[in-house]
Amino acid sequence: MSVTQAPVTASSLQLCRIMRPDDANIVGNIHGGIILKMIEEAGCIVSTRHCNTQNGDRCLAVLVRVEKTEFLYPVFIGEVAHVTADITYTSKHSLEVQVKVMAENILTGAKKLANKAALWYVPCSLQNVDKIAEVPPLKYASAEQEEEGKKRYEAQKMERLETKARIEEVVPAPPSPGDVPKEQHTVGFSQSSLIHLVGPSDCTLHDYVHGGVTMKLMDEVAGIVAARHCNTNIVTASVDAINFHRKIKKGCVVTVTGRLIFVSNKSMEIEVLVDAASLVEADKGKYRAVSAFFTFISLDKENKPLPVPPLKIDGEEEQRRFEEGKARYLQNKAKRLADKERQQ
Repeated sequence: MSVTQAPVTASSLQLCRIMRPDDANIVGNIHGGIILKMIEEAGCIVSTRHCNTQNGDRCLAVLVRVEKTEFLYPVFIGEVAHVTADITYTSKHSLEVQVKVMAENILTGAKKLANKAALWYVPCSLQNVDKIAEVPPLKYASAEQEEEGKKRYEAQKMERLETKARIEEVVPAPPSPGDVPKEQHTVGFSQSSLIHLVGPSDCTLHDYVHGGVTMKLMDEVAGIVAARHCNTNIVTASVDAINFHRKIKKGCVVTVTGRLIFVSNKSMEIEVLVDAASLVEADKGKYRAVSAFFTFISLDKENKPLPVPPLKIDGEEEQRRFEEGKARYLQNKAKRLADKERQQ
């Protein structure tokens, strides 16, 4: 991935690279996890650069939250992804980064807005990873811009506190191949897990895993769940807020589990949970590190949406989660319609 040397300040950055066959699924759509990883890399660079513009301890920006991410258009093999990251708000110990991804067809010159996201980072000292450094204040274009940023900061802070109340929920292990329920379209039938050993190439200078690496694994698991439910080509449509509750250190084994929560006529909400456990400090046990909700859609050969098979609910717990997912679906749908009306 190259860095564009256009007029760039410490609070702005652009990266670009061509999409390769190993970035895509079997029908040529670029994996959502690849896009998420690129978005996080751009956010980390611009945040780290900004936090080191003042004297004091050198620090590295660490991802703590990703707001709802929209996958507006699919990206294909051979297209060039232009990732633009801008710091839009700073508090005393955190930064908000707004990221956009433009996909360029280099044969025709056509460009489209493929993705947009908002990420939150905190700067950790290189000398002491548990020490959160102070963030240099951002110069705003207006007082209104600063006030809007403060509202977003307070809102995400409140949501993170609410999420912590449910992150320790234990997820049943996915059934072994011999025990897979015979009935399709149930939660248990499509539930899937990946196990990954965190190595040096996954990690930051602190020896903790990059947020982008974790998000890529989460997207892969969610994609497997969606594909098992539909048996069609599936793509990431959006990601609700991703909360990074605890850091994952090099040498940990991470278990990434995905399960269907809610299904509408043309979309699937999949909860993805990341648990981590150290190989060398087994006495500390497993802990919940990351959680998020991914939304996938099913596509035909012309990349047009297909109906999604209904989800068969079994038990009160699955029904409760289904109703919660339905409420999020309706809330997001209402927000999209309101945003569309404002733009007209």
